[in-house]
Amino acid sequence: METVEVFDTDGKGRGLKAAKEFWAGDVIFAERAYAAVVFDSLTHLVCHTCFKRHAKLHRCGQCKFAHYCDRTCQKDAWVNHKNECAAIKKHGKAPNENIRLAARIMWRIEREGGGLTEGCFVSIDSLQNHVEHFGEEEKKELRLDLESFLEFWPHDGKQFAMQYISHILGVINCNGFTLSDQRGLQAVGVGIFPNLCLVNHDCWPNCTVIFNNGNHEAVRSMFHTQMRIELRALGKISIGEELTVSYVDFLNVCEDRRQQLKKQYYFDCTCEHCQKGIKDDLMLAVKEEEKPSPEVVKDVIQFSKEAIEKIDKARSEGLYKEVVKLCRACLEKQEPVLGDTNIYMLRILSILSEVLSYLQHVDEAAGYSKRMADGYLKLYHPNNAQLGMALMRAGVTHWHAGLIEAGHGMICKAYAILLVTHGPTHPITKDLEAMRIQTEMELRMFQQNEFMYYKMREAALQNQQIQVLPEPTNEISPGIFQKKQ
Repeated sequence: METVEVFDTDGKGRGLKAAKEFWAGDVIFAERAYAAVVFDSLTHLVCHTCFKRHAKLHRCGQCKFAHYCDRTCQKDAWVNHKNECAAIKKHGKAPNENIRLAARIMWRIEREGGGLTEGCFVSIDSLQNHVEHFGEEEKKELRLDLESFLEFWPHDGKQFAMQYISHILGVINCNGFTLSDQRGLQAVGVGIFPNLCLVNHDCWPNCTVIFNNGNHEAVRSMFHTQMRIELRALGKISIGEELTVSYVDFLNVCEDRRQQLKKQYYFDCTCEHCQKGIKDDLMLAVKEEEKPSPEVVKDVIQFSKEAIEKIDKARSEGLYKEVVKLCRACLEKQEPVLGDTNIYMLRILSILSEVLSYLQHVDEAAGYSKRMADGYLKLYHPNNAQLGMALMRAGVTHWHAGLIEAGHGMICKAYAILLVTHGPTHPITKDLEAMRIQTEMELRMFQQNEFMYYKMREAALQNQQIQVLPEPTNEISPGIFQKKQ
């Protein structure tokens, strides 16, 4: 941690600043979780040590609750699972993820004390809990969590004061970091990383955070690396410059982002993009040729909001043909009124391209994904991970639709972004590299003999049905911090 320094910021409390110069893609620091748990809904599908998804997991023979990749992961987990295992057996069932995470934190404090741990700038005791800012509903949830915790916590263990338990639950509520599966596409758990908690928010940050599952495979025990988060530079960072990450997705107007940050993290964002409303005009763009009236724009945006609610409901029920129908109807209303970078149109384009790809209508999906990608390129930071993932999806869709030139170009752009945000060894970056090499080879073939390229492609498709994307889901892509639901 000699690469960063703690300092007191103007109006934002503590923060971290660079103690050396960094360039795009540099890992500023890596940090292991103080404690982490798998989400309730995925406890039997994800390893409780490395948080990787596996088809066949080994179950703990005693509590029957925890699941692991293999003996290596199970052995590595025992120091954190030992007390949990006994408590689950005694309690009769496992409590929810927040109680399990609070208990793991408490057991570690019981073992090591609440002071600074090795490599940490800040202790769990001194992290912000924001309990004093809770509204009535949050206070009610906190009381219920306190009751659940006290029921689960062993009576023969160290007994903590109610105020201290409330502090830990409050820390989890606003500082829990989202953990993703090995491909980085689905949020699968939540953990506490004390040093990361010191990195302040900016809507247009100079850093990003990526979760690295590490390698725990027994057959590769010589090459074990530990699960960790990595804070990575998005561009050049000078000595003394504050390190920032974005706690929320940038693809919202500044007023909506500020409301979300105030509700979830209890602060007023004063970053330059919020103060000046930078890119708000693009996010709410309307047609320039025949500019619609404010009343028409308001009606279309309200229609879009209602349509998105119906679309989300249909997606959650797996009614994908209904999703396509609703999206097309919404686009029909939007296209004469809204601009190409309007966020309400981009949301429909994103959903429609994803669902059409899943339904194998790749030719149509390619057109919508191109429009989505073009809009995103004008709005997001050039090294934003969400932009990289969107370009990857659009590139794969074009590739599978036979539009090899456009597909290869998008895959190359996505690869360049993910090299910065995820690093060259991340599984999804490796996947992209393989796609880049494959599409480059196909592009050369296409340029040499277009007729032969399509004949070979047609023959390949007859042997194997393509599938562009996994089944669409309403789940939000892994963000920075996991707000307690």
